[in-house]
Amino acid sequence: MSAESPFVSDVPAAQALDAWREARATTGCPARVESIRLPVGAAVGRVTAEPVWARRSSPAFDSSAMDGIAVRAADTVGAAETTPVLLAAGDFEVVDTGDPLPAGYDAVVMREHVHRTADGSAELRAAVPPYQHVRSIGEDISAAELLLPEGHRLRPVDVAACAAAGAVELAVRRAPVVVIVPTGDEIRPIGSELAPGEILDTNSLMLAAQARELGCEARVTEIITDDPAAITKALRTAAADADLVILIAGSSAGRDDYTARVVAEAGTLAVHGVAVRPGHPVVLGTVAGEPATPVLGAPGYPVSAALTFDIFAAPMLADLQGAAPRERPSTTARLARKLPSAIGMDDWVRVRLGRVAGEVVATPLPRGAGVLTSLVRADGLLMVPSGLEGHHAGTQVRVELLRGLAEIGRTIVAIGSHDLVLDLAASRLRATDPLITLASSNVGSLGGLVALRDGLCHIAGSHLLDPATGQYTLPYLDRLLGADSDVAVVRLVHRDQGLIVAPGNPLGLTGVEDLPRPGLRYVNRQRGAGTRALLDHEMANRGIDPAQVAGYSREEHTHLAVAAAVAAGRADAGMGILAAARAFGLDFVPVAQEPYDLVLRTAGLSDELLTPLWQLLDRADFRAEVEALGGYSCAETGRRIR
Repeated sequence: MSAESPFVSDVPAAQALDAWREARATTGCPARVESIRLPVGAAVGRVTAEPVWARRSSPAFDSSAMDGIAVRAADTVGAAETTPVLLAAGDFEVVDTGDPLPAGYDAVVMREHVHRTADGSAELRAAVPPYQHVRSIGEDISAAELLLPEGHRLRPVDVAACAAAGAVELAVRRAPVVVIVPTGDEIRPIGSELAPGEILDTNSLMLAAQARELGCEARVTEIITDDPAAITKALRTAAADADLVILIAGSSAGRDDYTARVVAEAGTLAVHGVAVRPGHPVVLGTVAGEPATPVLGAPGYPVSAALTFDIFAAPMLADLQGAAPRERPSTTARLARKLPSAIGMDDWVRVRLGRVAGEVVATPLPRGAGVLTSLVRADGLLMVPSGLEGHHAGTQVRVELLRGLAEIGRTIVAIGSHDLVLDLAASRLRATDPLITLASSNVGSLGGLVALRDGLCHIAGSHLLDPATGQYTLPYLDRLLGADSDVAVVRLVHRDQGLIVAPGNPLGLTGVEDLPRPGLRYVNRQRGAGTRALLDHEMANRGIDPAQVAGYSREEHTHLAVAAAVAAGRADAGMGILAAARAFGLDFVPVAQEPYDLVLRTAGLSDELLTPLWQLLDRADFRAEVEALGGYSCAETGRRIR
């Protein structure tokens, strides 16, 4: 590995796994963790280290499968409604479910089919064949049969069957030990007060939880500073007590990213750089020792770190236990919008899912490697293979499920303009019914209307101003869907739009007319956003050329992102709603009050899925919460505009 080329190569993921597996074998890493014996009740989640053979049959005797009477089948021949058979008290025995079948009897008649007479006899009105309602010895498990093979991950039902077959203890693989070593001068423990440039160690928390979900024991070391000697020492110390070490660092080519160098010095560097996005700068290798220990260098961005664990750590830990890797169920879905991708890397994209018009729809989430919320909100995961430049909207794609299809079927898919009221509605709907999800994707008003037209969402949020008529949204519906389309428009709120500025409005901005001021830095919304259309309209009315506004081409996709840019000092002003300014403690220069509407197919007004949303909009307490956000009026909330 040269100083000029810090990456060994961009290895495809499958080849990287093979190279790591070969390195582990050649450097003496154990192929399996040791076998231990555990009480059968403590073995759930562990992997069998040897076959489990039944020591006894279950049931161990012929037993009654019903409450009733035990009889000799031959004594019931000829019994019918018109010719009942009467059995004397000594010709049957009363039994309950699970009782041994009394000697001399070979069938059981259900209690409901027996009429007992005053003298204790039993009247039967139907004949029964031999072994009716009888569980024969070994019906469930026969002694000496193979119950479970080696390499089987034990479930609750498995340990119950093992106990029924006579097992008291089971030979299982011990839980692999994963030691996580966070590094970086800027990393701080959870709960710390952060100074500018410092980052909480959330990756260790996440990776440890991922390991525990796979049945591993996980430990996290103290945070190691960006010193190669200190990192090397920590790596060797961790390796002495671990089956896998995950070294969290930048593993890219940055000046403080030492992972690849440290792994090469401590043992064997197998791979540095995998053709996967996010997660490209992965390090795979081993640490020398007796025995050697596998090491995974995870990128510092959370999405990259999580994906790196799924692709590389999870199958390696399954190998250690001699088990098959866990596989997620998958489904086919239609993409809600265009998904570009760079050729040359497998591109893993997290998506929101919902069922629209009988089809599962996938909406890609923000793809930044540091966007932790994309992990939180994801319902599924799709991979764009390295040879494709992406997919067009409406394309059928295969998606790994992170939520069940039943839950996805209770998801209201909202695509369009961003608004905090939708976030509040999502929270209130879930509190009312944990099975309801309102999933919003922020692509701008125009993008939402196009998605509705193409059958990719239930509702589209829009506040799109038509400069020619001065109307909002309705003229665009006629153009995009046709004047006679079966579309309804429901008013959500009126809201205040204006310039979000620093506290105290230090530049003394009074309105849109000040945006061309020399030295002022503006942050804009994306094309197709209603806020962008409003700005363009206001600028046109004042004769302002966009080229006069520094930062006009700099785009953000939400009001909160605009406010964050101003709060961080990266911009002096941006158009957005008052509630976003308040959320960041910023000042606000009013520009306009506008309607924000929900657009949907007319059938959605009576759709059972959307009914809870309409009920929520009618609630006085919800409207009060909305207006408390600031800059909202609910005077027309829930009114049908069209």
